[in-house]
Amino acid sequence: MKLMELIQARYNHLSKGQQKVARYLLKNPREFALHSAKEIGEQSGISETTVIRFCYAIGLSGYSELQKTVRDQIVFEKSSLTSYYSSKLELMDEPRFFEQVMGKDSQFIQETIMRINEADFHKAIDRLASAEQVYICGLRSSFPIANWLAFSLGIVRKNVQLIRRDTDDVLSMISGMTSGSVLIALSFHRYMKETLHIAEIAKSKEACIIGITDSPVAPIRDVADILLPLHSAEMSTLDIAPALISFINAIVAGVTIKNKANFEKRKEDYDRINSEGFFFS
Repeated sequence: MKLMELIQARYNHLSKGQQKVARYLLKNPREFALHSAKEIGEQSGISETTVIRFCYAIGLSGYSELQKTVRDQIVFEKSSLTSYYSSKLELMDEPRFFEQVMGKDSQFIQETIMRINEADFHKAIDRLASAEQVYICGLRSSFPIANWLAFSLGIVRKNVQLIRRDTDDVLSMISGMTSGSVLIALSFHRYMKETLHIAEIAKSKEACIIGITDSPVAPIRDVADILLPLHSAEMSTLDIAPALISFINAIVAGVTIKNKANFEKRKEDYDRINSEGFFFS
């Protein structure tokens, strides 16, 4: 079993101190690869004993095995692009290649459905439906998904803003957040520090943070009020896209149903614009 799978499988059974070690490991794998258990303890504010007990708790023989595993599986692992290419190469000689790829996507969506916490999903819908403003942040590979979510959610409710670091004054935008605001933070392996930093600032403004990520121990966990992990970080980031888009569609649908009156008003506005000849068809 891979290290991340071990941690995820046993995370809820770890002590609070050991859970802190797990989160620190996910944020700073290179530190574990290069430093001793004592040094990790000093850096993270955790005792050396807790670091070592964490190793035993996830089924390893000790810190040396953890360090070797981190080096082999995380620090020096193949890039997600390589993993993506390898998984598709296996299907190259299969008949109806597109069917094989789309079948894998369908299978993964079904697996993702089983991992979603329904109570947390409905909490997220409630907050998004009632929020004064909704901000959406996703950087690098997460940006296209964030852009689509902002567009789709903006159709069914007002005051939805996409945080774009290339053109916007991010700090100026975040300064307008209040306790009535919601930030959706999309954070996937390898977890952009800037996304986490934006979430931390939003948290200081008392905004509700909804984290959509690929692991229950992802760094965004530390600041998220509602965490929605979709899958194991062992899979390529590219492979998660179909399930992620499907999940986003479920979020938009949920907000639509939750606030039907608001949606009807938005629909009337769009129909009026369309009738004025703004669109070609």
